[in-house]
Amino acid sequence: MAGSDSASSPYLVLARKYRPRDFTTLVGQDAMVQTLGNAFAQNRIHHAFILTGVRGVGKTTTARILARAFNYEDASGPHPTLDLRVEGEHCRAIIEGRHVDVIEMDAASNTGIGDIREIIDSVKYAPSSAPYKVYVIDEVHMLSTAAFNGLLKTLEEPPPYVKFIFATTEIRKVPVTILSRCMRFDLRRITPEIMSAYLESILNQEGIGFEPEALAMIVRAGEGSARDNLSLLDQAIAHGNGTVTAATVKAMLGLGDRARIIDLFEELMGGRIGAAIEIMRSLYDMGADPQTLIADLADFTHLVTRIKVVPAAAEDVSLTPDERRRGADLAVRLPMRALTRAWQILFKGHDEVARANNGLQAAEMALIRLAYAADLPSPDDLIARLANQPAPAPAAPSMALPPRSDRPSGPSGGGTSSASAMRIEQPEPVDAVAAAPEAPQAIAVPKPALATVTSYKDLIALAGAKRDVLVKLALEGAMRPISFEQGRIEVALMDGTDPGIIATLSARLQAWTGERWLVMVSTKPPEGLTLRQENDQRKRADHEAAHADPLVKAILETFPGAKVVNVTVRDDATAVVDDVPPPPFEEEDE
Repeated sequence: MAGSDSASSPYLVLARKYRPRDFTTLVGQDAMVQTLGNAFAQNRIHHAFILTGVRGVGKTTTARILARAFNYEDASGPHPTLDLRVEGEHCRAIIEGRHVDVIEMDAASNTGIGDIREIIDSVKYAPSSAPYKVYVIDEVHMLSTAAFNGLLKTLEEPPPYVKFIFATTEIRKVPVTILSRCMRFDLRRITPEIMSAYLESILNQEGIGFEPEALAMIVRAGEGSARDNLSLLDQAIAHGNGTVTAATVKAMLGLGDRARIIDLFEELMGGRIGAAIEIMRSLYDMGADPQTLIADLADFTHLVTRIKVVPAAAEDVSLTPDERRRGADLAVRLPMRALTRAWQILFKGHDEVARANNGLQAAEMALIRLAYAADLPSPDDLIARLANQPAPAPAAPSMALPPRSDRPSGPSGGGTSSASAMRIEQPEPVDAVAAAPEAPQAIAVPKPALATVTSYKDLIALAGAKRDVLVKLALEGAMRPISFEQGRIEVALMDGTDPGIIATLSARLQAWTGERWLVMVSTKPPEGLTLRQENDQRKRADHEAAHADPLVKAILETFPGAKVVNVTVRDDATAVVDDVPPPPFEEEDE
């Protein structure tokens, strides 16, 4: 008979079955629980609370637990407490949402001043049986302006037996006048580590087998929301016929195989577009959505970039073993410029796939564009090729990303055999025997508090170091030095310059050097050029010389529409090849 009753009872979804009933079972909100615990312990319990956060992090659940805590009553009598392990007299009715003194209202469907007026009228009456009358208003940001204004007075000075609890996902839409009357708690997204452990505990209680990789996919898709994760877990259990496996979760979420996504990424970074298209087609035939595949590639590009910047990111529990191991390896080998370029192409490609009539075609075109970009030569290679010289050696040893041994490599995406695939940085080998002993740490010598100025250029550099833009600009463009000696400067002011800059300069010099300086204005009319005018004249000469250079002419003819944007004059004896040199030209948009 018992089995028959169990079989006939309706199924309760995991999000409701495992809904926390006290603060010990609330997941991922330790900071809020600690604050409330201290407030209850000191009997400093506020009369109004506002809970904010993304969907599914526990706002309504927290409101019901707080209502239990306010109205806790046992054999010793009513006393607010957060220790709710033993149910009190009113707890069961509050948990089931049927207590007469705990009023829950959905502001999305009760937005007007009339609904708030009912609350204002009922506040005058004491609770029927519980110590406190608790009003829980969900999605409070949906109330109208008139409703908010009508609630202000009651919210500021409610009767001693009334508590308000508001919940919202749009805290910016709540008026400041409401926020200032409430104790605010920002409920955080639940971290992958806590969420993974939480889902594992539920599956163990349900007696359901699972694969860790499958849980990692669910946690990633749930985006820190407990309700979203439990809903996906419910769906995964049904999809897998009672078990949660990586294969069924991939099919359910429309995800491509994470290992195959990494294979696809490696082929693209190596410029092997033929093999990349084959992998793309195989994933599409298995049911993966083209837009999802582009998003997965962008997601993995971001992961590799993040690991390159923060190596500890590889230890994230939501990552699959392949993502941890191969992502960390690619982060070491791929240069940052390759990763940022791949991200930009994939980001734009995702939008193109979403708007295209044929998503697969748009996705393949995005991959082709990425593979060809991976095969483009660096600026150093391009200049050396145009000059008919061997390419300069890179700052670190480089190599093309080799194809995996378990599949034939496709044709290169670059279109020419001489074009090398995207370089992969390799760490330089360290000879342990030849390594020099560590130099003793130098003793830090305190710098003098006051600066020393020996020339007009030193004065400009000092103004720049002090971040005094007014003085620096005046020295460069509003005056020209006539004479300079220690403690005395004579300058000629350009037409239209404010004479007050002289007093400002004298005061700054005394503050910066600790000495009194005499700043004089020449009576002769200014002749010659200011330093800024001299610099501008020199830059124009450098640009003219660059345009006259045969190599630059060849580059501009090869790339119609290109222009010289920057000219840097280097000493040949001390010139070095940078890892990422500034581009000597840029192409204008068509």
